[in-house]
Amino acid sequence: MAPPGPTLSDFDFALPRELIAQRPVDERSAARLLDGRVDPPRDARVRDLPELLRAGDLLVVNDTAVIKARLFGVKASGGSVEALVERVGDEGVVVVAHVRASKPPRPGSTIRFAGAFDAEVLGRAGNDDSLYRLRFPSAPLALLDRHGHVPLPPYIDRADDAADSARYQTVFAERPGAVAAPTAALHFDAELVAALAARGVERTSITLHVGAGTFQPVRTQSIAEHVMHSERFEVNAAAVAAIARARAAGGRIVAVGTTSLRALEAAALRRPPGEVLAAAAGETDLFVTPGFEFRVVDLLLTNFHLPKSTLLMLVSAFAGSARIRALYAHAIEQRYRFFSYGDAMLLARDTGSEA
Repeated sequence: MAPPGPTLSDFDFALPRELIAQRPVDERSAARLLDGRVDPPRDARVRDLPELLRAGDLLVVNDTAVIKARLFGVKASGGSVEALVERVGDEGVVVVAHVRASKPPRPGSTIRFAGAFDAEVLGRAGNDDSLYRLRFPSAPLALLDRHGHVPLPPYIDRADDAADSARYQTVFAERPGAVAAPTAALHFDAELVAALAARGVERTSITLHVGAGTFQPVRTQSIAEHVMHSERFEVNAAAVAAIARARAAGGRIVAVGTTSLRALEAAALRRPPGEVLAAAAGETDLFVTPGFEFRVVDLLLTNFHLPKSTLLMLVSAFAGSARIRALYAHAIEQRYRFFSYGDAMLLARDTGSEA
Protein backbone atom coordinates (compact mmCIF):
# COMPACT_ATOMS: atom_id res chain seq x y z
CA MET A 1 0.00 0.00 0.00
CA ALA A 2 1.42 3.38 -1.02
CA PRO A 3 2.09 5.86 1.81
CA PRO A 4 -0.47 8.69 2.06
CA GLY A 5 0.38 11.87 0.21
CA PRO A 6 0.99 15.22 1.91
CA THR A 7 -1.96 16.81 3.66
CA LEU A 8 -2.97 20.40 4.22
CA SER A 9 -1.68 20.31 7.79
CA ASP A 10 1.83 19.60 6.48
CA PHE A 11 1.92 23.15 5.11
CA ASP A 12 0.74 25.04 8.15
CA PHE A 13 2.90 27.28 10.32
CA ALA A 14 2.40 29.96 12.96
CA LEU A 15 3.08 33.46 11.67
CA PRO A 16 3.02 36.51 13.94
CA ARG A 17 0.52 38.94 12.43
CA GLU A 18 2.92 41.86 12.74
CA LEU A 19 5.22 40.20 10.16
CA ILE A 20 2.59 40.57 7.41
CA ALA A 21 3.85 43.55 5.42
CA GLN A 22 1.20 46.23 4.94
CA ARG A 23 3.38 48.51 2.82
CA PRO A 24 6.56 48.02 0.78
CA VAL A 25 9.96 49.23 1.89
CA ASP A 26 10.90 52.68 0.60
CA GLU A 27 13.40 51.34 -1.94
CA ARG A 28 12.42 48.23 -3.90
CA SER A 29 15.80 46.49 -3.92
CA ALA A 30 16.42 47.32 -0.25
CA ALA A 31 14.07 44.51 0.75
CA ARG A 32 15.75 41.68 2.62
CA LEU A 33 16.75 38.53 0.78
CA LEU A 34 17.26 35.17 2.42
CA ASP A 35 19.72 33.08 0.42
CA GLY A 36 18.27 29.66 1.05
CA ARG A 37 20.70 27.82 -1.21
CA VAL A 38 23.36 27.64 1.48
CA ASP A 39 23.43 26.13 4.96
CA PRO A 40 23.15 28.01 7.21
CA PRO A 41 21.10 30.43 5.11
CA ARG A 42 22.59 33.84 4.39
CA ASP A 43 20.79 37.06 5.27
CA ALA A 44 21.24 39.58 2.47
CA ARG A 45 19.39 42.27 0.49
CA VAL A 46 17.74 41.98 -2.90
CA ARG A 47 20.29 44.48 -4.20
CA ASP A 48 22.93 41.77 -3.52
CA LEU A 49 21.40 39.55 -6.20
CA PRO A 50 24.14 40.26 -8.79
CA GLU A 51 26.69 38.80 -6.37
CA LEU A 52 24.60 35.65 -5.92
CA LEU A 53 24.19 34.96 -9.64
CA ARG A 54 26.71 34.27 -12.40
CA ALA A 55 27.37 35.65 -15.85
CA GLY A 56 25.32 33.57 -18.27
CA ASP A 57 22.47 32.92 -15.85
CA LEU A 58 19.06 33.78 -17.28
CA LEU A 59 16.36 35.62 -15.35
CA VAL A 60 12.82 34.82 -16.49
CA VAL A 61 10.40 37.57 -15.48
CA ASN A 62 6.64 37.85 -15.81
CA ASP A 63 5.67 40.89 -17.91
CA THR A 64 2.02 40.94 -16.85
CA ALA A 65 0.64 44.26 -15.63
CA VAL A 66 -1.82 44.60 -12.75
CA ILE A 67 -5.09 46.25 -13.73
CA LYS A 68 -7.16 48.39 -11.35
CA ALA A 69 -9.58 45.53 -11.07
CA ARG A 70 -11.57 46.46 -7.93
CA LEU A 71 -14.75 48.49 -8.40
CA PHE A 72 -17.34 49.80 -5.96
CA GLY A 73 -20.89 50.45 -7.02
CA VAL A 74 -24.60 50.25 -6.28
CA LYS A 75 -27.49 48.24 -7.69
CA ALA A 76 -30.66 49.93 -8.93
CA SER A 77 -32.20 49.00 -5.58
CA GLY A 78 -29.54 51.02 -3.80
CA GLY A 79 -27.66 48.03 -2.40
CA SER A 80 -23.87 48.31 -2.36
CA VAL A 81 -21.71 46.13 -4.60
CA GLU A 82 -18.01 45.33 -4.70
CA ALA A 83 -16.62 43.73 -7.85
CA LEU A 84 -13.20 42.31 -8.67
CA VAL A 85 -12.70 41.89 -12.41
CA GLU A 86 -11.04 38.53 -12.96
CA ARG A 87 -10.52 38.90 -16.68
CA VAL A 88 -11.65 40.78 -19.75
CA GLY A 89 -13.51 38.38 -22.03
CA ASP A 90 -13.20 37.82 -25.75
CA GLU A 91 -16.32 39.85 -26.56
CA GLY A 92 -14.71 43.26 -26.25
CA VAL A 93 -16.80 44.88 -23.52
CA VAL A 94 -17.66 41.77 -21.48
CA VAL A 95 -15.73 41.01 -18.28
CA VAL A 96 -15.84 38.17 -15.77
CA ALA A 97 -15.92 39.51 -12.22
CA HIS A 98 -16.33 38.36 -8.65
CA VAL A 99 -19.36 40.27 -7.34
CA ARG A 100 -20.12 40.73 -3.66
CA ALA A 101 -23.53 42.08 -2.67
CA SER A 102 -26.14 41.49 0.03
CA LYS A 103 -28.28 39.70 -2.56
CA PRO A 104 -27.08 38.15 -5.85
CA PRO A 105 -27.59 40.51 -8.80
CA ARG A 106 -30.19 39.37 -11.33
CA PRO A 107 -29.44 38.86 -15.02
CA GLY A 108 -30.57 41.94 -16.95
CA SER A 109 -30.07 44.27 -13.99
CA THR A 110 -27.50 47.04 -13.93
CA ILE A 111 -24.81 48.13 -11.51
CA ARG A 112 -23.57 51.70 -11.43
CA PHE A 113 -19.84 51.67 -10.69
CA ALA A 114 -17.95 54.59 -9.16
CA GLY A 115 -20.96 56.81 -9.82
CA ALA A 116 -19.75 56.96 -13.40
CA PHE A 117 -20.90 54.10 -15.62
CA ASP A 118 -23.46 51.32 -15.75
CA ALA A 119 -22.64 47.64 -16.30
CA GLU A 120 -25.27 45.11 -17.30
CA VAL A 121 -25.36 41.79 -15.44
CA LEU A 122 -25.44 39.03 -18.08
CA GLY A 123 -25.51 36.11 -15.66
CA ARG A 124 -23.26 33.78 -13.73
CA ALA A 125 -19.95 32.61 -15.14
CA GLY A 126 -19.04 29.00 -14.43
CA ASN A 127 -19.56 27.11 -11.18
CA ASP A 128 -18.33 29.82 -8.79
CA ASP A 129 -21.39 31.48 -7.26
CA SER A 130 -19.58 34.82 -7.01
CA LEU A 131 -18.49 34.98 -10.66
CA TYR A 132 -20.61 36.98 -13.10
CA ARG A 133 -20.38 38.13 -16.68
CA LEU A 134 -20.83 41.89 -16.91
CA ARG A 135 -21.17 44.02 -20.04
CA PHE A 136 -19.37 47.35 -19.77
CA PRO A 137 -20.45 50.32 -21.91
CA SER A 138 -17.00 50.73 -23.49
CA ALA A 139 -13.43 49.40 -23.36
CA PRO A 140 -13.07 47.72 -19.92
CA LEU A 141 -9.36 48.38 -19.42
CA ALA A 142 -9.83 52.12 -19.97
CA LEU A 143 -12.79 52.23 -17.57
CA LEU A 144 -10.88 50.27 -14.94
CA ASP A 145 -7.85 52.50 -15.27
CA ARG A 146 -10.05 55.57 -14.75
CA HIS A 147 -12.44 54.33 -12.06
CA GLY A 148 -10.97 51.19 -10.52
CA HIS A 149 -8.85 50.56 -7.46
CA VAL A 150 -5.60 48.62 -7.07
CA PRO A 151 -6.64 45.07 -6.04
CA LEU A 152 -4.52 44.73 -2.92
CA PRO A 153 -4.46 41.21 -1.41
CA PRO A 154 -6.99 40.35 1.30
CA TYR A 155 -4.34 40.22 4.03
CA ILE A 156 -3.47 43.91 3.52
CA ASP A 157 -6.01 45.49 5.84
CA ARG A 158 -6.19 48.98 4.39
CA ALA A 159 -7.61 50.68 1.33
CA ASP A 160 -5.35 51.25 -1.65
CA ASP A 161 -3.82 54.68 -2.12
CA ALA A 162 -1.93 56.57 -4.81
CA ALA A 163 1.39 54.97 -3.87
CA ASP A 164 0.03 51.49 -4.55
CA SER A 165 -0.61 52.35 -8.20
CA ALA A 166 3.14 52.43 -8.70
CA ARG A 167 4.42 50.05 -6.05
CA TYR A 168 2.00 47.18 -6.73
CA GLN A 169 3.32 47.10 -10.29
CA THR A 170 6.65 45.67 -11.43
CA VAL A 171 9.21 47.44 -13.59
CA PHE A 172 8.70 44.66 -16.16
CA ALA A 173 4.92 45.23 -16.52
CA GLU A 174 3.90 45.50 -20.18
CA ARG A 175 0.79 43.38 -20.78
CA PRO A 176 -2.31 44.31 -18.73
CA GLY A 177 -4.35 41.44 -17.37
CA ALA A 178 -3.35 40.50 -13.80
CA VAL A 179 -5.45 41.10 -10.71
CA ALA A 180 -2.51 40.36 -8.39
CA ALA A 181 1.13 41.28 -8.82
CA PRO A 182 3.89 38.75 -9.52
CA THR A 183 5.34 39.83 -6.23
CA ALA A 184 8.94 38.59 -6.44
CA ALA A 185 9.51 41.06 -9.27
CA LEU A 186 8.28 43.97 -7.14
CA HIS A 187 11.80 44.05 -5.65
CA PHE A 188 13.47 45.05 -8.92
CA ASP A 189 14.28 48.64 -9.78
CA ALA A 190 16.26 50.27 -12.58
CA GLU A 191 19.50 50.17 -10.60
CA LEU A 192 19.23 46.46 -9.87
CA VAL A 193 18.30 45.66 -13.47
CA ALA A 194 21.39 47.58 -14.64
CA ALA A 195 23.65 45.87 -12.09
CA LEU A 196 22.45 42.43 -13.19
CA ALA A 197 23.09 43.29 -16.84
CA ALA A 198 26.58 44.52 -15.96
CA ARG A 199 27.19 41.22 -14.19
CA GLY A 200 26.34 39.38 -17.41
CA VAL A 201 23.01 38.02 -16.22
CA GLU A 202 20.61 37.73 -19.14
CA ARG A 203 16.85 38.34 -19.04
CA THR A 204 13.78 37.15 -20.92
CA SER A 205 10.04 37.50 -20.37
CA ILE A 206 7.02 35.23 -20.21
CA THR A 207 3.43 36.18 -19.40
CA LEU A 208 1.08 34.76 -16.81
CA HIS A 209 -1.93 36.89 -15.89
CA VAL A 210 -2.31 36.27 -12.17
CA GLY A 211 -5.93 35.65 -11.18
CA ALA A 212 -7.78 36.15 -7.90
CA GLY A 213 -7.62 32.38 -7.47
CA THR A 214 -4.02 32.78 -6.32
CA PHE A 215 -5.54 33.66 -2.90
CA GLN A 216 -8.07 30.83 -3.01
CA PRO A 217 -7.71 28.70 0.14
CA VAL A 218 -7.23 24.96 -0.01
CA ARG A 219 -10.31 23.51 1.68
CA THR A 220 -9.53 19.80 1.48
CA GLN A 221 -7.23 18.04 3.93
CA SER A 222 -5.92 15.89 1.09
CA ILE A 223 -4.18 18.32 -1.25
CA ALA A 224 -4.66 15.89 -4.14
CA GLU A 225 -8.37 16.76 -4.02
CA HIS A 226 -7.83 20.51 -4.46
CA VAL A 227 -8.97 21.99 -7.77
CA MET A 228 -6.49 24.59 -8.96
CA HIS A 229 -7.65 27.84 -10.54
CA SER A 230 -6.86 28.49 -14.20
CA GLU A 231 -4.77 31.39 -15.51
CA ARG A 232 -3.78 32.61 -18.96
CA PHE A 233 -0.11 32.27 -19.90
CA GLU A 234 2.28 32.57 -22.82
CA VAL A 235 5.84 31.36 -23.26
CA ASN A 236 6.88 32.68 -26.67
CA ALA A 237 9.57 31.54 -29.08
CA ALA A 238 11.99 34.28 -27.98
CA ALA A 239 11.89 33.03 -24.38
CA VAL A 240 12.37 29.43 -25.51
CA ALA A 241 15.40 30.47 -27.57
CA ALA A 242 16.90 32.45 -24.69
CA ILE A 243 16.53 29.44 -22.38
CA ALA A 244 18.17 27.15 -24.94
CA ARG A 245 21.12 29.56 -25.33
CA ALA A 246 21.59 29.84 -21.57
CA ARG A 247 21.46 26.08 -21.15
CA ALA A 248 23.99 25.53 -23.95
CA ALA A 249 26.38 28.00 -22.32
CA GLY A 250 26.07 26.41 -18.87
CA GLY A 251 23.84 29.13 -17.41
CA ARG A 252 21.10 28.54 -14.87
CA ILE A 253 17.44 29.35 -15.43
CA VAL A 254 16.26 31.67 -12.65
CA ALA A 255 12.50 32.07 -12.34
CA VAL A 256 11.54 35.41 -10.84
CA GLY A 257 8.46 34.36 -8.91
CA THR A 258 6.17 31.37 -8.79
CA THR A 259 4.18 32.71 -11.76
CA SER A 260 7.23 32.54 -14.02
CA LEU A 261 7.96 29.04 -12.77
CA ARG A 262 4.40 27.84 -13.36
CA ALA A 263 4.35 29.25 -16.90
CA LEU A 264 7.67 27.62 -17.80
CA GLU A 265 6.82 24.26 -16.31
CA ALA A 266 3.34 24.33 -17.86
CA ALA A 267 4.91 24.96 -21.26
CA ALA A 268 7.39 22.13 -20.68
CA LEU A 269 4.53 19.72 -20.03
CA ARG A 270 3.10 20.58 -23.45
CA ARG A 271 6.36 20.18 -25.36
CA PRO A 272 6.54 17.95 -28.44
CA PRO A 273 8.27 14.57 -28.02
CA GLY A 274 12.05 14.90 -27.93
CA GLU A 275 12.09 18.56 -26.91
CA VAL A 276 12.73 20.08 -23.49
CA LEU A 277 10.65 23.20 -24.07
CA ALA A 278 8.59 24.74 -26.85
CA ALA A 279 6.51 27.88 -27.20
CA ALA A 280 3.06 27.49 -25.66
CA ALA A 281 0.07 29.63 -24.75
CA GLY A 282 -3.39 29.16 -23.31
CA GLU A 283 -4.77 28.32 -19.89
CA THR A 284 -2.89 26.53 -17.15
CA ASP A 285 -4.19 25.03 -13.91
CA LEU A 286 -0.85 23.45 -13.06
CA PHE A 287 -0.75 22.52 -9.36
CA VAL A 288 2.85 21.99 -8.24
CA THR A 289 3.12 19.83 -5.13
CA PRO A 290 5.94 17.73 -3.62
CA GLY A 291 6.94 15.02 -6.05
CA PHE A 292 6.59 17.24 -9.13
CA GLU A 293 9.33 16.78 -11.73
CA PHE A 294 10.82 20.15 -12.67
CA ARG A 295 12.10 20.36 -16.22
CA VAL A 296 13.17 23.98 -16.73
CA VAL A 297 13.84 26.04 -13.59
CA ASP A 298 17.08 25.78 -11.60
CA LEU A 299 16.74 28.72 -9.17
CA LEU A 300 13.66 30.50 -7.84
CA LEU A 301 13.39 34.01 -6.42
CA THR A 302 10.18 34.21 -4.41
CA ASN A 303 8.46 35.99 -1.54
CA PHE A 304 7.25 34.23 1.62
CA HIS A 305 3.82 32.66 1.21
CA LEU A 306 0.63 32.08 3.17
CA PRO A 307 0.27 29.05 5.45
CA LYS A 308 -1.60 26.16 3.79
CA SER A 309 -1.37 27.89 0.40
CA THR A 310 -0.74 26.36 -3.01
CA LEU A 311 2.30 28.62 -3.34
CA LEU A 312 3.83 27.24 -0.15
CA MET A 313 3.27 23.77 -1.60
CA LEU A 314 5.03 24.86 -4.79
CA VAL A 315 8.17 26.13 -3.05
CA SER A 316 8.20 22.99 -0.87
CA ALA A 317 8.14 20.91 -4.04
CA PHE A 318 10.96 22.98 -5.51
CA ALA A 319 13.41 23.24 -2.60
CA GLY A 320 12.25 20.34 -0.42
CA SER A 321 9.67 20.43 2.36
CA ALA A 322 12.17 20.11 5.21
CA ARG A 323 14.32 22.88 3.73
CA ILE A 324 11.36 25.24 3.40
CA ARG A 325 10.26 24.59 6.99
CA ALA A 326 13.76 25.46 8.21
CA LEU A 327 13.97 28.59 6.07
CA TYR A 328 10.56 29.84 7.20
CA ALA A 329 11.52 29.24 10.84
CA HIS A 330 14.70 31.28 10.27
CA ALA A 331 12.74 34.04 8.53
CA ILE A 332 10.26 34.33 11.39
CA GLU A 333 13.03 34.33 14.00
CA GLN A 334 14.90 37.05 12.09
CA ARG A 335 11.71 39.10 11.60
CA TYR A 336 11.51 38.98 7.83
CA ARG A 337 8.45 40.64 6.32
CA PHE A 338 5.93 38.28 4.71
CA PHE A 339 3.66 38.10 1.66
CA SER A 340 3.17 40.49 -1.29
CA TYR A 341 4.86 43.61 0.07
CA GLY A 342 7.35 41.60 2.12
CA ASP A 343 10.87 40.26 1.66
CA ALA A 344 12.21 37.53 -0.63
CA MET A 345 14.31 34.40 -0.70
CA LEU A 346 16.46 32.66 -3.29
CA LEU A 347 16.03 28.89 -3.62
CA ALA A 348 17.82 26.14 -5.49
CA ARG A 349 15.95 23.16 -6.92
CA ASP A 350 16.16 20.13 -4.66
CA THR A 351 17.96 17.35 -6.49
CA GLY A 352 17.74 14.84 -3.66
CA SER A 353 15.15 12.19 -3.01
CA GLU A 354 12.86 14.16 -0.72
CA ALA A 355 9.26 14.26 -1.92
